[in-house]
Amino acid sequence: MNQRQDITALIDHACASGARKAEACVILGLSVRTLQRWDTPVARGDGRHGVSRPAHNALCAVERAALLQTMNHPEFADLPPSQIVPRLADQGRYVASESTLYRVLRDADQLRHRHAARPKQTARPRALRATGPNQVYSWDITYLPSQLRGVFFYCYLFLDIFSRKIVGWHVDASERSEQAALLLQEIAQREGIALGQIVLHSDNGSPMKGVTMLAMLQQLGVVPSFSRPSVSDDNPYSEALFRTVKYVPAYPGCFASVQHARAYMETFTHWYNHVHYHSGINFVTPASRHDGDDRLVLAQRKHVYAQARARHPERWSGNTRNWERVETVLLNPEKSKTQNATWAVAA
Repeated sequence: MNQRQDITALIDHACASGARKAEACVILGLSVRTLQRWDTPVARGDGRHGVSRPAHNALCAVERAALLQTMNHPEFADLPPSQIVPRLADQGRYVASESTLYRVLRDADQLRHRHAARPKQTARPRALRATGPNQVYSWDITYLPSQLRGVFFYCYLFLDIFSRKIVGWHVDASERSEQAALLLQEIAQREGIALGQIVLHSDNGSPMKGVTMLAMLQQLGVVPSFSRPSVSDDNPYSEALFRTVKYVPAYPGCFASVQHARAYMETFTHWYNHVHYHSGINFVTPASRHDGDDRLVLAQRKHVYAQARARHPERWSGNTRNWERVETVLLNPEKSKTQNATWAVAA
């Protein structure tokens, strides 16, 4: 704080001498915005005069230790203060207010899970690896708004995470496990899926865990995989796809009917699979990658860049652009505790 005051005083002196504030800030390695932020009431701190005094009715160390001993008694050790206070009152005892008990526990770093049982833990879904098409699918349902407020159509989308190809979709006026099961059956027949060939990842919605859907998975030999409850990051490929569905310029915003929504998805799917250059697979189309044609496309790009470098080597200070094929795609990869990188999915 003293250093900030010294810097502010120097800049004020320079401005009083005729210098511009922006130039003075540049000399000191600051921005004008930083200087303005330092001058806010929050940055200046408490401006009240006088010495800070402790509360006259604060608990002493002996009293705080007695409260901790009471709350850690076997009778109350697994209870929060909201449960301890009424029990003490039933015993004709008052030791402190509920907020005081919370404050004492927090200061003692005991305001965590106080039950004897272990806290509920949801295991991270197992890591999935795809090295080719028709190995790992991801699917979900998104809302497509109608022209009536509060009324939606439901878009079912199945995606191959290796190729990013939309392998199946359907738009309906309702959200049903039966419809998802029929769509998966159609996809399996069209793609020639064998028993035990693919893993299907989804979130924990009721259509995903419906009896009909689970029966179809068992019938087709599809291995189910589920996200943790309320963790959308466990199903990133579908979430990224939904964002693309709703942010392309052709997206109408709302739909007049189910037929209108289906017509849009028909157009979008063709564009996404056959025209869209997907950044996550080195800018090839999902359809070409799904069919294996991306190898030729990427090899041709490498050849074009090699020729360009041969013609003008002085214009290249390093290697040419990387046109290597993405051979492995991971879903929910395991991360070490020391790893501090984020994993994102581009659509």
